[in-house]
Amino acid sequence: MTRLRLAAAAAIIATVGFGALGAALASAPATVTPATVTIDNFAFMQPTITVAAGTTVTWTNNDDIPHTVRAVDGSFHSAALDSADHYSFTFTKPGVYSYFCSLHPKMVGKVIVK
Repeated sequence: MTRLRLAAAAAIIATVGFGALGAALASAPATVTPATVTIDNFAFMQPTITVAAGTTVTWTNNDDIPHTVRAVDGSFHSAALDSADHYSFTFTKPGVYSYFCSLHPKMVGKVIVK
């Protein structure tokens, strides 16, 4: 009788364990696709983008002169980006992140994180 109870307990644990594993896999976050913003002709070519939390956004300077990427709230900022340089930042929290080029303040953009 003891072996039978142990076998039944093991079967219940295995069933519950697999159920918990299935639930964990079903609730696992989806893969987040990186986002890109190009800088060209003194403008952020995608001035407003919407991304999921956890997304890494990469800015690439396609101009012949340096530019920066600086958050209005100071949460992120790049060094001066020469031609073909890039800067990346991962947005972990939902919100609206306005940014600009500190060398050319009329260049502005916004990342909306959901």
